Amino acid sequence: MATIKQIAEKAGVSSATVSRVLNNDASMAVSDATRARIFAAAEELQYKPTRLKRLKQEGMMASQQIGLLLSLSVEEESSDPYFASIRRGIESRCEELGLSIGKVWRLNSGMELQPGHQLSGLIAVGTIAQETIVHLIGHTDRVVLVDNWEQLSDYDSVHLNFRQAVNSVVDHLLHLGHETIAYIGGDSDEGFDPRTKHFKERLAKQGLLKEELILHAGDWSTNGGYEQMKALLLQKNRPTACFIGSDPMAVGALRALHEHGVDIPNEMAIVGFDDIEMSAFLSPPLSTVKAYTEQMGKTAVQLLMERIKGREASMEVTIETKLIIRESCGGLAANS
Repeated sequence: MATIKQIAEKAGVSSATVSRVLNNDASMAVSDATRARIFAAAEELQYKPTRLKRLKQEGMMASQQIGLLLSLSVEEESSDPYFASIRRGIESRCEELGLSIGKVWRLNSGMELQPGHQLSGLIAVGTIAQETIVHLIGHTDRVVLVDNWEQLSDYDSVHLNFRQAVNSVVDHLLHLGHETIAYIGGDSDEGFDPRTKHFKERLAKQGLLKEELILHAGDWSTNGGYEQMKALLLQKNRPTACFIGSDPMAVGALRALHEHGVDIPNEMAIVGFDDIEMSAFLSPPLSTVKAYTEQMGKTAVQLLMERIKGREASMEVTIETKLIIRESCGGLAANS
């Protein structure tokens, strides 16, 4: 079996350099050519073949730098746990794999987006136009879209099963006897809010759709939920249940209902979306759809890693959700 010294002699470097390269010492500055020469020498000398294959893969990933493109500004992301959780998943999985995030762009930063064609790949979070992606990265084969609802079949993509999520909410509310059901969301464009699209389709199928009971705040903030619930309470045909597109919006909506003396859930049943930590501690505890957003981010990194390693066919991954039943919508206080 080959030794470190023999590999060093064949590669024309020191034994210390070979040792650090074969152990993927990230603190060591070594050129890609030198790294390749060391691995080639080790392979020729049959240095622990199984371990060498793993080391080569790890070393390849450690040398990669990827880009992260976010559709939200810093302020928007800080007020929306949904996207913050996706980013947390991306960062944690990159750390586990030794991938480096070399550049971060934000669409709403007010700054010109400079290309990063030297990057090994890109993860784009949110609905982002294809022209922007191509401008920044220069190719389409190592790009993963997360929560992007443009129909871009050339890219890998990760998104939630919103149809299943909406159906689980509507099914539960119908089971409880509600027939006048409202929706409060953040974005008025169905192309950017699949919850709106699937909600309208489902209620239309049931013959229960009332367009005047579908309200949008323009953002997903607590204040947006508060203002839209106040507007909803002014409706002549007040709903008995409301599905709210994000838990932060639901927090604001609950505040508006408390201020107007509306009994929850007897006069108004509420279901949110996200299952953020505070949801279980609200008064009453919030029924909500658990969205596995951190898993979305981790899955995106995994897909990108496969692309970097050579996978050619694009893939679409759909992450399922889970309806969490608590006191805010009535029914059994158990998970559904």
